[in-house]
Amino acid sequence: MSTDFDESPHTAWQTRLPHMGKNPAYVGGSAMNPAIVRASTVVFDSTAHQREMRARRGEERIFSYGARGTPTSFALEDAVSELEGAYRTRLLPTGLAAIAMALLSYLKPGDHVLITDSAYQPMRHLTEQFLRPYGIEFSFFAADGSDARAGMRANTRMLYAECPGSLVYEMCDLPALCAMAHAQGAMVMVDNTWGSGVQYRPLTLGADVSVMAATKYLSGHSDVMMGTVATRQEYWQPLAERCDAFGMTVSPDDAWLVLRGVRSLAARLKTHEQHALDVARWLETHPAVVKVYCPALPSHAGHDLWIRDCHGTNGLVSLELPVGTSQQQVDRFIDSLALFGLGASWGGYESLVTPTDMKQARSVTDWSAHGPVVRLHIGLEEPEDLKRDLAQAFSHAGLDKVRAHE
Repeated sequence: MSTDFDESPHTAWQTRLPHMGKNPAYVGGSAMNPAIVRASTVVFDSTAHQREMRARRGEERIFSYGARGTPTSFALEDAVSELEGAYRTRLLPTGLAAIAMALLSYLKPGDHVLITDSAYQPMRHLTEQFLRPYGIEFSFFAADGSDARAGMRANTRMLYAECPGSLVYEMCDLPALCAMAHAQGAMVMVDNTWGSGVQYRPLTLGADVSVMAATKYLSGHSDVMMGTVATRQEYWQPLAERCDAFGMTVSPDDAWLVLRGVRSLAARLKTHEQHALDVARWLETHPAVVKVYCPALPSHAGHDLWIRDCHGTNGLVSLELPVGTSQQQVDRFIDSLALFGLGASWGGYESLVTPTDMKQARSVTDWSAHGPVVRLHIGLEEPEDLKRDLAQAFSHAGLDKVRAHE
């Protein structure tokens, strides 16, 4: 592009203003963090330069148009790829969008996907809203993977796992599942939101694609929506092409916020783990609690797999109340909590609580003989304060005198 335009004092202000201040001169060092680059239009030096960049962007990461990413989102992609041990990563507007685009990238009508019974509930909704209407077959296997081999079909293209599982954190032998699926010609995709790349790394255990809701621990501040899809090299191109075709992108401001959160991820998770284990061990002694679900507890089914495959736990802890506990008691328990916010999601600095409906959340495992399950996210607050809050909520719900362990 020609640079011979004469911005002389005689040129009108209306003409000069759009061209001012684009390349400020300064002396000094460089910023610690990548700058926020907001861009829709990207300009080139010449028509030849534009043609070259557009020709290369199908295979390379090129700054060519805002919808295809900016240097800010590229920086976050690199961070997630390193975190996951991936070839490359794509950023999506939400965690659910990341799951949906990955399914759309690898499955076609007539294919079958075998899905863990412990899948995130919106993923189960997606099977009815997207997979079934578009002729993609699906079925579910037990969250511990015990019946996965029997669920494989001749047209099974993908095995979809979530480990530890949503809500009650079931563990599966992911390396064994990957070996089995690959031997039968199927790829493996894993929802790694629980593990965040720090505590669990599916790609290093044999999976082909890993999805995460960066909304949660990667962000860490409950103020960003984003999903990530990280892949091995051989699975990258279908994802990249489908995301480009659908115009999938994220805000550079959101990418910068998640990148900021990643800097403190390990330190925050260590604190969440310490606080959650403190509360979980206390809950195991409470008379109203039938069972505490946390894979780091020796009492948890799959604890040995957690020791083998994971590198810590996070702030998620679920508790089961006795059979016969009424909905009114569950509501009173939750509504009496002062330090736990009632809300969806998790992974921020604050403690949260939400009721679950395990009978709706599982279709392979029968939960009819269990009592109500309440999920907690243990935040960065002092654990002693959280335990006092839980104790008074049990009391207000009339659950402090229940002997669940008898």
